[in-house]
Amino acid sequence: MADIQWDKIGFDAYRTKTLVLARWKDGKWSEIKEDDSFSFTLDPFTCVFHYAMSCFEGLKAFTQKDGRVVIFRPLENAHRMQRTARFLGLPAPDDDMFVEMCERCVRANREFLPPYGHDASLYIRPLLLGAQPKMQLTPPDEVIFAVMCAPAGSYYGAFLKSFAAVIPLNYDRAAPKGSGSYKVGANYASTFRPYQIAHNQGYMELLYLNSKTHGFIDEFGSSNFFGIKGNSYVTPLSDSVLPSITNKSLQELAADLGMKVEKRPVPVEELAEFEEVGACGTAVVITPISHIDVKEELEEDSVSRTYRYFPDGQVGPVCTRLYKALTAIQKGEAEDIHNWCHGIEL
Repeated sequence: MADIQWDKIGFDAYRTKTLVLARWKDGKWSEIKEDDSFSFTLDPFTCVFHYAMSCFEGLKAFTQKDGRVVIFRPLENAHRMQRTARFLGLPAPDDDMFVEMCERCVRANREFLPPYGHDASLYIRPLLLGAQPKMQLTPPDEVIFAVMCAPAGSYYGAFLKSFAAVIPLNYDRAAPKGSGSYKVGANYASTFRPYQIAHNQGYMELLYLNSKTHGFIDEFGSSNFFGIKGNSYVTPLSDSVLPSITNKSLQELAADLGMKVEKRPVPVEELAEFEEVGACGTAVVITPISHIDVKEELEEDSVSRTYRYFPDGQVGPVCTRLYKALTAIQKGEAEDIHNWCHGIEL
């Protein structure tokens, strides 16, 4: 096993051992290969560099309490990648190929799989990219599907600690009928600059509103939004929001716990009615939000409104309960009644 301080790792591009990949060419996929060089070479004219022809996924493998190794809901990720690939005009791996390559990546990098008893996992990053050198604005005939992984802890360096967020009214995340609901790399590139500004001001997250009217909540820059109001779990219904597998899981767990699940348009003014607010996604699981500031201009100091939920660092009871319920299933500490954990043999 690799010499890693499991309780101190964050979320980064930690170099592991093996990359698993296949190439689409001449209308078919090549044989799946494992590459210990952990690299591949692309022509400078390759369309992924010029036209952002790429999409990716994120999922996790865990060592459970009984020693079993599982991947959490890999078929959901396969289906989401297939949907994104159709949007881009790219061929995508089918369910069996996607899962097999994720399994092989975990096996080949088993020394980087955190043991049970740590708040860490093996983060799996499947990547699909246009690999054909071309300048025409048409989908490529050559594609690479690669699966890599890295040991990962908390995205923000702490589990179940609340952080501040800001609504930057002079920035939008996605256009109506655009790419917002697909996991394409370009969606994230446009958030880097506002994130840099926000982080320098002490905010951990950006909360984006719908681009057309700025009247409704869409999602955070890195993950989905949910709010807790009474016994209701509320999350936005929007064509510009990425369908988060973590959010989907939390909705099912909330229903299991007797909560009412509301997936609907969420007016920005409703932020004043929530008792708790959280960001949710594969990397973060749940990031509770202490307060949300609204800024007409992100770069300026002026704040037009603040919605406060808890003092910085403190977390509400529902976020805590949902986080513990989900992670207990992933770690094998609670019964997996929905069959979310896909077991693999090492």
